[in-house]
Amino acid sequence: MAAEPSLFARVAQWASCQAGRSWTFVAAAAVVVLWALSGPFFGWSDTWQLVINTGTTIITFLMVFLIQHAQNRDTQAIHVKLNELIRATHGAHNRLIALEDQSEEELAAAREEMRRVAEAAEAARRLVEVKR
Repeated sequence: MAAEPSLFARVAQWASCQAGRSWTFVAAAAVVVLWALSGPFFGWSDTWQLVINTGTTIITFLMVFLIQHAQNRDTQAIHVKLNELIRATHGAHNRLIALEDQSEEELAAAREEMRRVAEAAEAARRLVEVKR
């Protein structure tokens, strides 16, 4: 049974979904157009400019947290899925499971090992092609 997501997780999920919809972009573009069209009525004043600057800054600030939350969640899900594929694949290197939790040096060593394995496999493939 899955645990109930926190209030933040539910709000962030909902807000992320809404922010990614086409109507949200259209609404944001309409706000900018209305703001620009209202310029002459406010005499292109500093307050008129401050309204859009403040609004966009606040929205951008909040969106950073929503985007980071969504990215963290997606990354964790992908890691779990990849770990399961590694675990279930015969001949796979189980030490690669949870590699994202290892040190930079261990990650670099694993990347180098995989590069060598790929190069060896490519060399073997070429050898087979030459023999044909």
